[in-house]
Amino acid sequence: MLHRKIYQLCCDGREVWIFLRDQQRWIERARILDIEGDLITLRYETEEDDEICSWEEMVRLESIGAVTQRLASVPRGDVELNVAEDCPETEQIIDSSPEPNPE
Repeated sequence: MLHRKIYQLCCDGREVWIFLRDQQRWIERARILDIEGDLITLRYETEEDDEICSWEEMVRLESIGAVTQRLASVPRGDVELNVAEDCPETEQIIDSSPEPNPE
C-alpha cells in the first residue's frame, strides 16, 4: 500500500515530508524522483550557514515510517483573502453564521 502511495506522489511531483525510522529524522520538502524496486530516490534542499545545499538521497522503502504532504496554507493574522471575480458559485466562500432572529 505504501509503495502505491509513494508511486502516486512521485507521479504528482508534489513536495512531501518523509520520516526515516532507522535514522529518526524528517526529510522536509522533498520530491520523489524515482522508484526502483524498494529504493526511493529523493531530492531536497537544506540551508546551512548561509548556503543552500541540494541533496539527492536513496532510501529503502522499509525505512520510511511516515509520508505527509501539505494540502493547503493560509496566512496568519487578519488578512483579507483574495477572491477572483470569476470564481464559480460552487467554489465561493459563503458566510455560514446564523442570521439574528428579529423579534
